[in-house]
Amino acid sequence: MTRSVRSRVLRAALAGLVIAALLPAGSSITSSAAPAPPTVAKAVVRTPTAASLGSNVLSGPAGDKALKPYMGWSSYSNQVFNPNGGTWITAAQLIAQSDAMHAKLQPYGYNYLNVDAGWNDGTDAYGRPVPSKKLYPNGLQAVIDHIHANGQKIGLYTIPGISKAVIDAKLPIYGAPECTTGDLPVLPLQKADAWGIGFRIDFSKPCGQKYIDSIADLFGSWGLDFLKFDSVTPGSGVSDLSLDARDDVKAWSQALAKHKIWLELSWAVDINYADTWKQYANGWRVDWDVECYCTGVAYTTWQNINRLFPRLADWWRHAGPGGWNDLDSLDVGNGQMDGLTKDERRTAATLWAVSAAPMYIGNDMTKLDSYGLELLTNREVIAVDQAGRPAQPVSTKTNKQVWYSLNADNSYTVALFNLGQTDSDMTVNWSDLGLTGPAKVRDLWAKKDLGQFASGFTGKDIPIHGVQLLKVTPQKGSTIRVNDDDLRVGYDGAWQRNNNYEVPAVSEPLTVTVTDSSQAKTADVGSRTLEVNNDDSQIVYTGSWHQSTGRGLGDYKDDVAWSETDGDSFSYSFVGTGVDYVTETDPGQGDVDIYVDGQFKQTVSTYLDPAQGHNKPQQVVYSVSDLPNGTHTIRAVKKSGQFMLLDKLNIRQESLLNPDSATFDKGAPADVSVQLGRDPGELAGISNAGQDLVKGTDYTVAGNVVTIKVAYLAKLAAGTVPLDFRFRGDYRDDIHATTANGAAVNFTFTGTGVAWSTQLAPDQGNADVFVDGKLVRRVNLHGDARVTNQQVFSATGLKNAQHTLRIVKVDGDVLRNDAIRYTIAK
Repeated sequence: MTRSVRSRVLRAALAGLVIAALLPAGSSITSSAAPAPPTVAKAVVRTPTAASLGSNVLSGPAGDKALKPYMGWSSYSNQVFNPNGGTWITAAQLIAQSDAMHAKLQPYGYNYLNVDAGWNDGTDAYGRPVPSKKLYPNGLQAVIDHIHANGQKIGLYTIPGISKAVIDAKLPIYGAPECTTGDLPVLPLQKADAWGIGFRIDFSKPCGQKYIDSIADLFGSWGLDFLKFDSVTPGSGVSDLSLDARDDVKAWSQALAKHKIWLELSWAVDINYADTWKQYANGWRVDWDVECYCTGVAYTTWQNINRLFPRLADWWRHAGPGGWNDLDSLDVGNGQMDGLTKDERRTAATLWAVSAAPMYIGNDMTKLDSYGLELLTNREVIAVDQAGRPAQPVSTKTNKQVWYSLNADNSYTVALFNLGQTDSDMTVNWSDLGLTGPAKVRDLWAKKDLGQFASGFTGKDIPIHGVQLLKVTPQKGSTIRVNDDDLRVGYDGAWQRNNNYEVPAVSEPLTVTVTDSSQAKTADVGSRTLEVNNDDSQIVYTGSWHQSTGRGLGDYKDDVAWSETDGDSFSYSFVGTGVDYVTETDPGQGDVDIYVDGQFKQTVSTYLDPAQGHNKPQQVVYSVSDLPNGTHTIRAVKKSGQFMLLDKLNIRQESLLNPDSATFDKGAPADVSVQLGRDPGELAGISNAGQDLVKGTDYTVAGNVVTIKVAYLAKLAAGTVPLDFRFRGDYRDDIHATTANGAAVNFTFTGTGVAWSTQLAPDQGNADVFVDGKLVRRVNLHGDARVTNQQVFSATGLKNAQHTLRIVKVDGDVLRNDAIRYTIAK
């Protein structure tokens, strides 16, 4: 049995207790003569206003309680680590953990305790969950009261849907005498969760919401602070909309809001529905369980930490005040039990902190070792987490990754993660952060100032799977460049990120064949195809994937990636106009659901009739060629069959060079000229094997024509030489755009100068720029050609104080926002 299957079985067994709705032995379920509803105290709720929270605060029922990621403990890691996991949610155990937290971790901000699956046993006469009498002989309320008396908060667990037993019992719904539980299900019955435990509630009928309200009000009367909502779909291994818990999430969010109870979604929710999760929840698990399901051996493994990096490269921009990316339990406190080396433990703690993820541990808090306490109680690292600024990677194309975030005080948090197999020096360049000018550097784990550095910093001998965590503080006179998706940039009106309004930076080779013959020829092409192998670092695999090499079956590069688990998927973001999914067909394979840019396209079959053979390689099972030229994402989800494979992806891109190949004959030397498919101002440079050609000497640009000079070509050795033409794009390859007149960008900064850069394009018009509430200029953004990274406004000589920049769309088809740069006072 694989780890993923074991985890599903165990989780399902525990989750089944939540929704089974079977009364204790000797009791009966009846739909008549129900006792009078108990009195439920009404909570006094102060709803924060948009002005008090700011334009970038997300929604969610907890309100201002979720302005920072929570810190605490969850029972689940110990429930699966220990042979008798149920002992970890008894009254005695929860009280022991609460007291240990109070003594060791609470002074540092840890104050949430979440009780995972298995806490309840049956329902009351209204179909609402009843706490287990076996686990809580003096009542769960006594445990809750103890936790609250320690100054802590308490959380419980549930999943979507309702059990068949409760449906059939037709119980009255508390506070809604016109409804019974028999009125609740979607008919015919449909599964509600990934394990098939319960059935969907029909929220198109008022009784559905009233039933959830009745449970939330009960939780509120207990003093509940937190609810983990598990098996949320799309996600939880099912993303084809055959299961869809979005209505459940909305209903629970509305029901919990009156009590300001934090709503946390689990597990591996689908990023294509991130806007829904952000609207209704306060946190969402972005990946599978961190636990290794190694009973009695370890809590987790390095592999389960390492796989989070590519996931966060996609998710980081979706988190912020009010809603957070959840990485699951941070199991770094119990030494050998953690399943990680000391360096890996610190790397995990750093990843949670720089991602502004909820820092909740799964360890036994009564047995924290000294190193675990050191990791969990470093106030400077905790401050990084609580600043609420999710980090982003400079690049994920290397195993030496630099992640960074810009803080409200103009400092940067920078993490140098060595994910490789050897100790390594690692360098962060200030330019990669958007910083120009000198900066002071402090090592947060070592609590040591390292000095001032002009243009970057190099960490020495960072160990295998280790990290160095830095605070980088720009000095006076430095400038900071802020991208359009930074948390400090606010938007009024209807804005979208990219949506084919962006221009990504790309490169394309001019292939020059150097010969000594008298023949010379060129080839004109309008497009080109890039082959992306299955082991490309930019392919994001979700679930339990493996790679098979050296099969000798005709695979591209003689390897494939494969999975056996339905719901597992891969996704790949690319720049271009089309993509092919290339795989093997075989009798052991089945259906795959294809999504492009978050939209379901079709179900394709990778099945091969046995009469036609086995292992038929390099088959194009899905192809699209009419996409707008821009950034797109293809995602494929395993639906059936024993296996799903990925061999390669073919990406079609518009050619920016015409021709894209040429021949230089040393016997009859002549310049080589090509025409550019972009404005010549977008050409950032030409290089050969990483060495830049010199403009004006090695090549010239006249209009849209680039000419490579004879004097340079004559130096090349005979053979094929790719000259890499690099084209500039939007800053960090993305923009925000709006088509609505009156929509606005807002940015607050402290400094003495500010500048705004964006595109000039035929579809753009005018924008009004305000500084500190005063209109200072109307800028014309129209251009005959589409060009990026154009500074269209600047203001200098401002008083060294806090200022506000506001940009408002006046006319034109679209307004794009790319980057804002401001200057720190000298």
